[in-house]
Amino acid sequence: MTNPPLRLAIDIGGTFTDTVLMEGAGDILASTKTLTTHADPSQAALSGAARALEQAGRAFDQVTGFVHGTTLATNALIERRGAKVATVTTEGFRDILEIAYERRYDQYDIMLEKPDLLVPRDLSFTVTERMDAAGRALTALDPASVGGVIESLRAAGVDALAICLMHAYANPAHELALRDAVQAALPDLSISLSSEVSPEAREFDRLCTTVANAYIQPLMCRYLDGFRQSFAQAGVRCPVLMMTAGGGMTTIQTAMRFPIRLVESGPAGGAILAARIAAEAGLDEVLSFDMGGTTAKLCLIDGARPQTARQFEIARAARFIKGSGMPVRIPVIEMIEIGAGGGSIAAVDRLGRLTVGPQSAGSEPGPAAYGNGGTHATVTDADIALGYIRPENFAEGRFQIDRHAAEAALTAEIGSALGLEAGDAADGVSRIVDESMASAGRMHAVESGKDLGARTMIAFGGNGPLHATRVARSAGITRVVVPPNPSVGSAVGFLFAPVAFEIVRSHYALLESLDLAGLNTLLDAMSAEARALVRLGAPTGPLELRRAAFMRYHGQGHEIEIALPVRALDADDIPGLQEAFEAAYRVQFSRPVPGMQIEILNWSVAVSTVSDTVPGRPSAAAPRDRAGDTHVPIICDVDGSPQQAQVNERATLAPGDRITGPALITEPQTTTLVSRDFICCVDGSGNLVLERQNHGANP
Repeated sequence: MTNPPLRLAIDIGGTFTDTVLMEGAGDILASTKTLTTHADPSQAALSGAARALEQAGRAFDQVTGFVHGTTLATNALIERRGAKVATVTTEGFRDILEIAYERRYDQYDIMLEKPDLLVPRDLSFTVTERMDAAGRALTALDPASVGGVIESLRAAGVDALAICLMHAYANPAHELALRDAVQAALPDLSISLSSEVSPEAREFDRLCTTVANAYIQPLMCRYLDGFRQSFAQAGVRCPVLMMTAGGGMTTIQTAMRFPIRLVESGPAGGAILAARIAAEAGLDEVLSFDMGGTTAKLCLIDGARPQTARQFEIARAARFIKGSGMPVRIPVIEMIEIGAGGGSIAAVDRLGRLTVGPQSAGSEPGPAAYGNGGTHATVTDADIALGYIRPENFAEGRFQIDRHAAEAALTAEIGSALGLEAGDAADGVSRIVDESMASAGRMHAVESGKDLGARTMIAFGGNGPLHATRVARSAGITRVVVPPNPSVGSAVGFLFAPVAFEIVRSHYALLESLDLAGLNTLLDAMSAEARALVRLGAPTGPLELRRAAFMRYHGQGHEIEIALPVRALDADDIPGLQEAFEAAYRVQFSRPVPGMQIEILNWSVAVSTVSDTVPGRPSAAAPRDRAGDTHVPIICDVDGSPQQAQVNERATLAPGDRITGPALITEPQTTTLVSRDFICCVDGSGNLVLERQNHGANP
């Protein structure tokens, strides 16, 4: 009899590195959190993996599956720690990055800060060549101009190059020839092609995506190669798969080619977990709430599928203003992320206002209570001062936290400026950060044309269960679900993700006059390319294919994604595609526009392994009230008054147990706060289900 598969997942975040060891389809043997080692993130990963394996009595060479997600790519872009990059564009298009969208993201701000797009003008070079939108060569690639670019690159001493020639998505021949010539002359140069990284129309977005890929490629290649070697030396024999922003896994080799797809890979794992929980519980409308040590991430999930997008912005100059960041066009699970985590620093600004984040104390030095040299008051310090975090149970009991240091920091940083005691300062910090997260969730829902009130929140992350009821109250949500092992939720989600790859390619066509033969050839080629990349990570087993067209009315600037049959298209499909587009357009804009031509700009093919069947929901147990194991003093989050909260260890709870707030449900890596206006019940799957009582009016 063969042993069930033993799989390891590691999620490296800005504050903690989470590790999960799972056996079989879903039996979690061990999980742990270690402080992220920023100088070499793989050290915290190795430490966490060794601890989890030791807890389970297993060894590195017994691991049969390994999934990794990291914030390194995101942080490198935000903190500007990437390579020295140059660009090569078509002659006459040197200033694509400077011109951008030809508009200011805030036209009335005379001190407006433009996004840093990573490449200065003196490193923007051009070559003589030109393709038209149909992929026909209008001007051949000029060897003399290529030679001039090579000399300029050599003189500039760049580390990486982003090549983005006009209409290369339609015909990459000139980009490929240019790459070969540059690589022959400069073999150590890292080169990214727009026709491979983002083969879509809209040259500014395509160039930005290619630049971002080139910028982080040397760093990520070194990191991923070192990570793989470190675990191979520890005894791991299976390949390491990487989590991508789109919610699938890919090989390290593919990740090295397209490291831009690793941006936001950790939060994507959390959305995958929330979608699985929604499917198990039969929840159609969900808000995923993932609060860690550095940021909070919120994602809308409908029908057990996370909301997706094809574009997002990195490192916005203005926090919530669209257009103030660097646009990147890759398949991504759409979520809103704000600088609100346990390490977010609280301060009083020059106008006497209490602010929280986006700056974070991180893991080095961390909150004041960690005793690691941190002096700033943080959200975690506030939770400790409010009594929500018990020092004896924090971080698996592996290091002590100092409540007096937390209170001293709150008094020094907040209380002295506002005339408040430590407890009142902590209550203010808590209310500010919770309202910030609730406000971000409401804004995200409104932008998507959806309402939060009818949704169930699924809360996880190191701080998610602790803040869930407070954020839910502010957001108008009345039901919260906290799954088992919530503190390492994103890492757990990695283990349920499929091996997948999606390709989006531009090919302009009018729906009424589709070249079906040419289109089917294009879609088949895209399918074969995506399938080959998936097979690198999953050599055997069934695959799932999804195809889509991005359609709009003629002359419009934004498209709607419409599903396509996963077979060759024929003339009989065209009326159905028109009906599907008009139905989707009606949902978003109330009514279709009669008599308008429908055009298609982009085509998408996604190939993935077939996900495991989601287990059915266990039958509910009869509810029974559960008394607390003990009681502790807290500051009530509803009215700020001192109260006694019952304390229960989660490991001792059973399906059907019911706990009335205020209460703290503790586990080795996090704590769930049951607010005074909530009741918690344990369902048949071991989830904590928190329902708000008397919610007709806010307290």
